[in-house]
Amino acid sequence: MMAEPELARSRAVRAALAGFGMVAGYAVLGALQILVWNPLAAVPGATLAEIRAQMAGAGEHAGTPLVVARAVTGILLGVGMLVAVLLRKLSAAGATVLSLLLFVLGAPSMMVASFPSGMGLADTFGISGGDHAPWGSVLYLASAAALLLLVLFLVRNHPRPTPMPPR
Repeated sequence: MMAEPELARSRAVRAALAGFGMVAGYAVLGALQILVWNPLAAVPGATLAEIRAQMAGAGEHAGTPLVVARAVTGILLGVGMLVAVLLRKLSAAGATVLSLLLFVLGAPSMMVASFPSGMGLADTFGISGGDHAPWGSVLYLASAAALLLLVLFLVRNHPRPTPMPPR
């Protein structure tokens, strides 16, 4: 049987590993959505190389540096959370809150990172700059679910004030 501090540390490490996996997965899937899946869905029948070549010929770009920076930043924030837990600076509850918060922030960061690619596609091919592949919506819904879970977690784990004894 584990002692209480070891059990708490084990919970924190498991929460941080799960959170890191979720955040890193979101970062990678978001990059694939913006740079691969959406352009292919937006221009059916064309290869990614053909799409990029036409965009370059029109003076447009996919915003790859911004997308990569977004993904790397998300992964590094996840690593930082994991390191904080391993250094005993963050509890299981802290890792859970931070993981959910990073997951929630994936949606607005994806919107910002996808803007250059969407506009480049729109300007080059005369289409809408929005998502054409369904996976962007899935990621946005996952962020919304994480927001709901974050609120529920904070409400459930909020310390209750102790009532004052009568005088």
